[in-house]
Amino acid sequence: MLDNSDLDNAKSMSIIITKGSLDWAYPPFILGTTAAAMDVDVTMFFTFYGLPLLKKDLNLKFTPLGNAAMEMPMMGGHMAMPNMLSMLPGMGSMAGGMMKNLMKKKGVASIEDLREASVDLDIRMIGCQMTLDLFEYDRADMLDEMEIGGAATYMETALKSDINLFI
Repeated sequence: MLDNSDLDNAKSMSIIITKGSLDWAYPPFILGTTAAAMDVDVTMFFTFYGLPLLKKDLNLKFTPLGNAAMEMPMMGGHMAMPNMLSMLPGMGSMAGGMMKNLMKKKGVASIEDLREASVDLDIRMIGCQMTLDLFEYDRADMLDEMEIGGAATYMETALKSDINLFI
C-alpha cells in the first residue's frame, strides 16, 4: 500500500485524451481523479475525438466493432461479440446500453460523476483550440471549467510533469 511519502517524486501528471467513446473516457478520468485525490497536480488535455468529453451534454457512444478483447459477463461466463454481429445496425447502441447497465450494477461512477469530481479536485482541463476550430464546436456548448489552449499550452505543462500519459 502506497502512502503519500512514496510519492515525493511524483507531484504532477499530464494526460492527453484523444478518444471520446464510453470505454475510452474512463481511463483518463479514473487515473486523473485518483492522482488528484493523492495530491498530484493533474492537467488533462482534450484533443481531436477526446474533446467531446468536455461538452456540457454528453452523448457517449460505444462500439464493440474491432474490439476483440471485449467480453461481457453473461450467464455465468464471459461472452465476446463476434465482429460480424457488431456491424449490424443498432448493435453499438445495444452494447453501449449493456456496458452502462453493467457499470451501474457494479457501482462504477458515471463519466458525468467523474467529470464533476475532476472539477471538484481542481484538475486543469484544457480543450484544444485547434480541435474546437477544426470541428466547429461552440465554446458555449463546452464545460465552463474548460480552459482553451493549444499544443504549446500542453507542452508547457508536460515538460514540467513527472508523469505524462497518452490515452
